[in-house]
Amino acid sequence: MSLTLDIPDEVMAELPVPEPERSRYVLLEVACALYARNVMSLGRAAEMVGMSKFDFGLEAGNRGILRHYEEADLSADIAYASGQ
Repeated sequence: MSLTLDIPDEVMAELPVPEPERSRYVLLEVACALYARNVMSLGRAAEMVGMSKFDFGLEAGNRGILRHYEEADLSADIAYASGQ
């Protein structure tokens, strides 16, 4: 499934990026907003924008968006690192 947004040209023209980058800019803004609200995982948000998880994580960090990392994630990482 895909979604098409109908954003008026006048609105797109006001975005603070060069015209060829505007669509990706809007997509990144949506992905960051969904991730920040814990509606979308980091991996899915990165996939949505066509970025690596690492690069999307850097972008989120630059925007002050906290990583969603809970105790269960830590336990899973520890188990994985210890070979369990």
